[in-house]
Parts: sequence; structure tokens; C-alpha cells
Amino acid sequence: MNTAENTDDETVPFPNGGGAGPAGRAGVRAVPPLHVSLITLGVVDLERAILFYEALGLTRRVRKAEGVAFFEAGAVVLSLYPRHELAADAGVVPGRAGQFGGIAIACNRSSRGEVDATLIRAVAAGGRALRPAQATFWGGYSGYVADPDGHAWEVAHNPGFPLGPDGRLSLPE
Repeated sequence: MNTAENTDDETVPFPNGGGAGPAGRAGVRAVPPLHVSLITLGVVDLERAILFYEALGLTRRVRKAEGVAFFEAGAVVLSLYPRHELAADAGVVPGRAGQFGGIAIACNRSSRGEVDATLIRAVAAGGRALRPAQATFWGGYSGYVADPDGHAWEVAHNPGFPLGPDGRLSLPE
């Protein structure tokens, strides 16, 4: 159940099952802005998925954790978890692996050449090319690849969204 703390440190349900409601509402504290901290992908074969993401250069952490894998992925953590267990944890019926689930994860690169190299590396590591890189209507360059479980990744160069020295995307005002 979604909950929020009231001023007496008791837990109360969120109104209508949603957010904490308007700031200043009696008995409900304001909630800080949303920050994506972890993305979990449901995978059919955990070891195969680990090898794929390691081949793309992600650094695995918390190796002692069993039945799950965590990777440093910039400002967020990428987590891999068995697909059927993730569905059970979320309280949903698992869909078929490889079907488009309405989400794409993106990796921005600093040049068109880096986009091409990343797509080639992903396919060589066991991914499946979805759409070759090409110029976009928004002035960039992007292509798509699926990981071994069918999760779509866009690899893009967007000159309007510069990357900092740490690889983080900077959004203009």
C-alpha cells in the first residue's frame, strides 16, 4: 500500500492511492522531487544478462547478492532480476520476454561514431539490432538495439543535450 507519514509519525494511506497530496494538507508532509535511482529489468536468464551488460562495460557491484545483479550506470543503478520473480514482486502477471513493454532505456553518446560503436558492441555481446542508427527529425542521430531479453535500448547523440565530463546528460532550460 502507498503510504505517507503524518506529523505524528504515523503512517497514513495516500489519497486515492496516489501521491502524497498537496503540500500543506493536514497530516501529510510534502514529498521531495522524484529522482530515478534504480532501474530493474526482468530477465529470463540472469547469467546471460550479466554477461551482456558486463560486455558493454558496466561495472557490477554487490556481487554477494544472490539471484540479482547490480551495475553502476551513471546517476542510476541498473539491476537485473529474474522476470517471473519481478512480476510476482510487482503483483502483476509476467508478460512474454521480448515483447515491447512500452519502455525504452536510452544511452546518450557524445558523437555519431560513439553511437555506431555502441550499437556494434551491443550486437556483438548478444543483443539484437532493432533499428540502425540514422539522422533524426530532432537534429540528432540514434539507433535501437534489444538486450538478450528484448529490452529496447536507444543509443543516441543529441547535440542539444550535452554530456558532462562524467557522462551525465544536461538538459537545457
